[in-house]
Amino acid sequence: MAQRFSGPVPAPGPGVPPPQRYQQQPPQNPGMRQYGQQNFPQRAGYNPPPPNMPSSGGTMIQRPSGAPYSPMRGGPMPQQSGVKRPADNRGPMQQKPDYGHGTNKKKKKLADKILPQKVRDLVPESQAYMDLLAFERKLDSTIMRKRLDIQEALKRPMKQKRKLRIFISNTFYPAKEPQADGPDGPGQEGSVASWELRVEGRLLDDSKNDPNKVKRKFSSFFKSLVIELDKELYGPDNHLVEWHRTLTTQETDGFQVKRPGDKNVRCTILLLLDYQPLQFKLDPRLARLLGVHTQTRPVIISALWQYIKTHRLQDAHEREYIVCDKYLEQIFNCTRMKFAEIPQRLNPLLHPPDPIVINHVISVEGGAESKQTACYDIDSMTDVVGNPEEERRSDFFYQPWAQEAVCRYFYTKVQQKRAELEQALGIRNN
Repeated sequence: MAQRFSGPVPAPGPGVPPPQRYQQQPPQNPGMRQYGQQNFPQRAGYNPPPPNMPSSGGTMIQRPSGAPYSPMRGGPMPQQSGVKRPADNRGPMQQKPDYGHGTNKKKKKLADKILPQKVRDLVPESQAYMDLLAFERKLDSTIMRKRLDIQEALKRPMKQKRKLRIFISNTFYPAKEPQADGPDGPGQEGSVASWELRVEGRLLDDSKNDPNKVKRKFSSFFKSLVIELDKELYGPDNHLVEWHRTLTTQETDGFQVKRPGDKNVRCTILLLLDYQPLQFKLDPRLARLLGVHTQTRPVIISALWQYIKTHRLQDAHEREYIVCDKYLEQIFNCTRMKFAEIPQRLNPLLHPPDPIVINHVISVEGGAESKQTACYDIDSMTDVVGNPEEERRSDFFYQPWAQEAVCRYFYTKVQQKRAELEQALGIRNN
């Protein structure tokens, strides 16, 4: 540590520099950082810098004054000659998709089709072109609507109308007298006269009966079945036989009712079909107006919309409103309503469909055991499983000759490939 001494300082001579308090540092190059001297051994193959290069303890290469720094962050870097740059393993840069480009282009394309007003004023025939544009827009909307209808129809299972044949049979069992025990065997107890009613059915299938095909149960076609007997004969508490579908219902091939009696009985059989999807019966006034009696809700709304378009009941200024005519005003009790309100206003006008009513007479004439059967055909909508045309053509391949034909086909193909292979090997050997 330096110490300061008091006392007079002798004046320097004429050619002597003034005394320095500290040791003077050598001059440095401005703008360069000073580092300490090297205090580590030099590695093998090290070449010292030339003596004319200024050094202050470390080596530093200065940037040429004529090459300014590039403001770009990701700009190209200078490559050293003779040094191969390693390959870039980064993947290609992914561009963000421009979702609005196609829409803007399409809108611009549609806007380009419209002629300016000046051109329409100068060319009278341009009105025909504008009419074609309007027709094109109408055609595009129609095609789009039909396309959506087809897509919606393909989502729903296909239905086909088939005949369901119902067999109603009744068997009469006459009364038997009791028999006492005899040498031939034990006696038999007596029985009163009775009858049995059976309700069965099946689908009429024109194709051949397939034993492997699972047939649909008769009860699966109905939601409920009610057999109403003569109230005068069986009283108010025993004249009804009811069956209603529940979540735990076991399907069956038929229904049977057995009662005592030896007189003819009039009965009424009520069958309510299990519609899938649900169908509704329209109010008589709306049914006469639309020409629809029992249909699904979408079909009813579509028929009402067709009536509105045919009679031009849509408001000219507010398109979401429907102006009711005198018939719709009587049915809906309003002069004006929104189209979105139609499903809600239709609810009071939709009723459960009518059941199928069959009047049958249980005959017990003759006094002997007898059986009588009556047949009734009704229409039923069933799901189409698979392609009926492919199923029809599949029977062709189950003929007895099909197996032999397949064997002959494969044998011919194998011989053909073998001949080609032998020919190729013979050419190669030659």
